[in-house]
Amino acid sequence: MSFGLVNVPVRLFSATENHDVQFRQVHEKDGGRIKYQRICSIDGEEVPYSDIAKGYEAADGQMVILSDEELKSLPTRTTKEISIEKFVPSEQIDPLLFDKSYYLEPDKTGLKPYVLLRDALEKADRMALVTVSVRTRMTLAVLRVREGVIVLQTLLWADEVRKPEFESLSEETHATQKELAMASSLVDSLSGDYEPDEFEDDYSEAVAKLVETKIEGGDITETPEAKGEESEVVDLLAALQRSVDKAKAARSGGSAASAASETASTATGTEGAGGTARRSASASKSTAKKTAAKTTAKKTTAKKATTKKAATKTAAKKSTKKAS
Repeated sequence: MSFGLVNVPVRLFSATENHDVQFRQVHEKDGGRIKYQRICSIDGEEVPYSDIAKGYEAADGQMVILSDEELKSLPTRTTKEISIEKFVPSEQIDPLLFDKSYYLEPDKTGLKPYVLLRDALEKADRMALVTVSVRTRMTLAVLRVREGVIVLQTLLWADEVRKPEFESLSEETHATQKELAMASSLVDSLSGDYEPDEFEDDYSEAVAKLVETKIEGGDITETPEAKGEESEVVDLLAALQRSVDKAKAARSGGSAASAASETASTATGTEGAGGTARRSASASKSTAKKTAAKTTAKKTTAKKATTKKAATKTAAKKSTKKAS
């Protein structure tokens, strides 16, 4: 943190945390978590992370793909310095601009200048407007004091705050003196100090109690652990099915495909003894792969049959318990 000619070593800690109730999407029948695949909207193929790029959609709907090299050339700030630009009156910063909050902890070597800046901010009743690089992108922020600790709050850019444009409020409508007097009386009757502990998140508490009640009553779903091998088998079977479909499509070419095959055979016949040996080795590898694929398919079929029988027995037991 740069304060004039003084540098204060500090560490950033997130000042807030999210306590919202988090639900997971699961299969109602067995409680299995729902997974999402990265599927290309054009060819329907699953796309690995290595093939995913960043794209910017233009106003006319056209997609512009940006490479990593192009993104690296953009103006960014990798400096870890929090540079104080000016001190502004607190009332000039609209709370609507506040974004993320961080506590600044001073390093032992910078304790004295840290305390000096903290006390100066409190005495002046101003906020320090700073520039800071968060995740390589430069942003505006303010420094203020809360409970004896300097807090850094990043700010939204001015054009990120929407302007309220409501036609109903554009009319010249105002409250009458009598209505305003009654409203003021209501405000006075409800006036008080803000006590954070006075209010509680009753929704989160209600969800926690509901879950606890269901657990105590045994109303839970025992979800078997997902096995990575199963997803790999499914992906393998899908790949094999696509290969079979392509092979069938190639065979449906008729005489044209046969002619191409004969031409290829004639061309390979000129390779001599070395070519024959390579073809023999290739044929052996192909045979081994086909044998392995057949064995895997048999194992997968047997495994599915066993799983299906087990699921049927489990369903029958649950049905008997419910009937009793």
